[in-house]
Amino acid sequence: MTTTRSEHDLLGDLEVPAEAYYGVHTARAVDNFPISGIRLGIYPSFVNALAAVKQAAATANKAIGVLDPAKADAIIAAAEEIRAGRLHDEFVVDMIQGGAGTSTNMNANEVLANRGLELLGYERGDYAHLHPLQDVNLGQSTNDVYPTAVNIALDAYVVRLDSALGVLVESFARKGQEFADVVKMGRTQLQDAVPMTLGREFAAFAATLTEDRQRLREARLLLHEINLGGTAIGTELNAHPEYRARALAELRAITGIETLVSATDLVEATSDVGHFVQLSGVLKRVAVKLSKICNDLRLLSSGPRAGFNEIVLPARQAGSSIMPGKVNPVIPEVVNQVAFEVIGNDVTVTLAAEGGQLQLNAFEPIIAHSLFASLQHLARAAVVLAEKCVDGITANADLLRSRVADSIGLVTALSPVIGYENATAVAQEALLSGRGVAEIVESRGLLDRAAIDALLDAAVRPVPASQ
Repeated sequence: MTTTRSEHDLLGDLEVPAEAYYGVHTARAVDNFPISGIRLGIYPSFVNALAAVKQAAATANKAIGVLDPAKADAIIAAAEEIRAGRLHDEFVVDMIQGGAGTSTNMNANEVLANRGLELLGYERGDYAHLHPLQDVNLGQSTNDVYPTAVNIALDAYVVRLDSALGVLVESFARKGQEFADVVKMGRTQLQDAVPMTLGREFAAFAATLTEDRQRLREARLLLHEINLGGTAIGTELNAHPEYRARALAELRAITGIETLVSATDLVEATSDVGHFVQLSGVLKRVAVKLSKICNDLRLLSSGPRAGFNEIVLPARQAGSSIMPGKVNPVIPEVVNQVAFEVIGNDVTVTLAAEGGQLQLNAFEPIIAHSLFASLQHLARAAVVLAEKCVDGITANADLLRSRVADSIGLVTALSPVIGYENATAVAQEALLSGRGVAEIVESRGLLDRAAIDALLDAAVRPVPASQ
């Protein structure tokens, strides 16, 4: 049988597992919110961010002289252990919770208090010597601790997504160079348009994701304005006058984020979640673009005999339990699904932001959960797409070349020289006769083969940026 210890809160006594570092408030939250099964500890960066905030607070309170140095040192040591990866399994509250994140803050307070008690030589739960609320939470409120920790965690996840997108950009750029001389037909509305190269098509994929990396970095900067020190609704109630500035300086040092700043209006910063909406919108943008690219990869590789068959994706697994030899584009498909999830998460963030009332948004837990999931899944999807798909793509160059030669779209590249009326007549004859555009142009005496080839080469050659 599991041994227990008795703890007390405003609702009365409750038995808590004796070996647990969390306490009564966390235990009640676990019982109240059996929602997603996704506990706080599933997001290490969030747990580390909570510990960083508590460490900064304890360090500041010690320096100010409002927290006993021995207690402060115990809290700091416990926080450093958590940031090193210990005790993450003690953060057991569901990510989706009522109370605007209060249960998350309580979970952090209790784990730090009980580990601190051990370091001081006392039993877990012996809060007379180190209290979760009076000591660990000194000068703080969930109103400022929770959003600050979310911002810090999001910053870490944004950096990882930026890096992951960089891997994918480089992969597409390499393919752009590899396919630089592979001529193909470009398409608009799924109809033949004008000649281009497969290299330019892949280089465009790299360019569009590079734009998204810049938007992501811009959104990241918004995360660096925090409301730590605002306590209840931004009033700074119960915090020492020097606490806000000292805690901010300590948090900068602990996290290494030198651009952290305190909000100019703490009441506004406590109630407003616009930066979360902005970040979510950027993530949706990334997701939409990634999904569109994956749609293109699936279409270009469709077939192999009855589809486009312009490129070949690396085979990753058998594609059917009934159709022998079938191979599916499973990597683009999984990235598509991540994109669908992220787009849905953006709707959740939007509704949660709009649903806030007066001086606090009670729905920040679902905002945090949605953003954490979107960032993690997008980062993993980008690397998987690069390493398990794009890096191994090959081109059916001969097929592409023959399609260019057969395409009516060639006439567009010739029309500036032979004239629109002649170009239209050539296109109509090619369509009706099945003959090639170049052959008809040459037979009509409009251009010789060398001139035709030169015009087609110019059509697919990249134009220097200076021009």
